[in-house]
Amino acid sequence: MKFIDTIKNVFKIEELRSRIMVTLGLLLVYRFGAQVVLPGIDASKLSEFAGKFDAGGIGGLLNAFTGGAFSNASVFALGIMPYISASIVVQLMQIAIPYLQKLQKEGESGRKKITQITRWLTIGICLVQAPSYIAGIQYLGVPPEAFVLGLTPTFYVSSIIILVTGCIFAMWLGEKITDKGIGNGISILIMVGIIAILPQSFVQEVAASPFMMVLIELVIWFVIILLSVLLVLAVRKIPVQYARRTASGGYEKNIFGARQFIPLKLNASGVMPIIFAQALMFVPTALANLPRLRDTEFGQSMLATFSDIFGLWYNVVFALLIIIFTYFYTAITVPTNKMADDLKRSGGFIPGIKPGTDTAEYLDRIMSQITLPGSIFLALIAIFPAFIVKLMGVQQGWALFFGGTSLLIMVGVAIDTMQQINSYLLNRHYDGLMKSGKNRKAVA
Repeated sequence: MKFIDTIKNVFKIEELRSRIMVTLGLLLVYRFGAQVVLPGIDASKLSEFAGKFDAGGIGGLLNAFTGGAFSNASVFALGIMPYISASIVVQLMQIAIPYLQKLQKEGESGRKKITQITRWLTIGICLVQAPSYIAGIQYLGVPPEAFVLGLTPTFYVSSIIILVTGCIFAMWLGEKITDKGIGNGISILIMVGIIAILPQSFVQEVAASPFMMVLIELVIWFVIILLSVLLVLAVRKIPVQYARRTASGGYEKNIFGARQFIPLKLNASGVMPIIFAQALMFVPTALANLPRLRDTEFGQSMLATFSDIFGLWYNVVFALLIIIFTYFYTAITVPTNKMADDLKRSGGFIPGIKPGTDTAEYLDRIMSQITLPGSIFLALIAIFPAFIVKLMGVQQGWALFFGGTSLLIMVGVAIDTMQQINSYLLNRHYDGLMKSGKNRKAVA
């Protein structure tokens, strides 16, 4: 009943209700676009092509990120991954290019310029991926008769334009969800795409496995979800003491120092290391499919190694990338120097640590210490589907949800969205989704 009352309270807040409806509306547009097939392709002849992605593998994972748009030869076939790839490149360049470092320090105006650079780079990446997609679907099971107008230059040009436009439109939808809706729009688009193929994967597992095995798998699945939630929410509390002050306003009054905490998250980077690492894991297969490498022994070896997402070397490289990106993204998103300066200006200090530089070094050391186990735990959950497939023989499509990129994105995005909704409820003096207790009367 408390949960039902909380849901009712969510829709009592006009601004929150409006943001939720905007988010749902834009997601509906995105899901509709994922079913719209490229002009010139007969949708009724794509069954063999779509069937190649039901068994999991690198193609199944890519199809999951696009919510089935990849296997549908949809106008959204490229999904949002080109934008993610562009974001990775831009953030990496911020380390080496002084101009981007300067923009990063300019605040809102600099952030807008960096966003614009990311958008233009997204278009450039789309112009590379779109022709590769059109050429690749011919070798993945789309029969020649499916191309109604034939593989003419007109078809190629029009399809490339539509695919690039579809990706940019999906990027725009994500940004609008972030601005006008609730949660991180780009992450929500990926999460919705993953959830869209979850029922089908589960039904296939039920049809192929005994009932008791399915129950055991569900128990393991819920345990992994619980561990993922703990990873996302775990924090290290750093005690902070504020100096005793005296306030006067016609009289003097002692204000005793208050003891508070700085919550440093075990996984401060969220799901971004997973998304970044997964985007880079698509690069080797793309390179191996280049005409000059496709028929070579090296190209075939690279394709075989990085096409099997449940293989040993794929998961070793994937885990290492996650650990590296966790450190990298944490260093960007947790400015320990700024935290130390803000603490000093507000009259706060960490007991036993001098304010200023010593505090910044202390916070940086603590972040390094908690990021290591956090990144390793994140990497282990990310590669857990490989263990499930090898040890229990789970269907590959269903195994993608036992940890891995899919589950971590769903859990991370769901918690982030719930926290935003929670803040709206608490600001209006309601009980939050993540807090128990009796409802309090709203303050007008």
